[in-house]
Amino acid sequence: MKLTIQEVEKIANLARLGLTDAEKEKFANQLSSILDYFEQLKEVDTTNVEPVAQITGLESVMREDEIKNCEPEVMKELIDQAPESQDNLVKTRAVFE
Repeated sequence: MKLTIQEVEKIANLARLGLTDAEKEKFANQLSSILDYFEQLKEVDTTNVEPVAQITGLESVMREDEIKNCEPEVMKELIDQAPESQDNLVKTRAVFE
């Protein structure tokens, strides 16, 4: 599948890339080669292959959140180190408005 210079310009625009004329020609050839390779993959028989999201067999490694208490002196020392605090809590800028 041969990409045109106009198609490369459109892709570059979507990616917010400024390309020279030489780069457009270079990338048109390189991207065309990549797309040709993907065309070859269409010829592979996958009728008995089940779709998978990942092949490592790993499962979620997230742990449950656990609340751990600390000594009041340690907590006060940690809160005192924060730039701002309020009601014995560390005060931060809002993430959501």
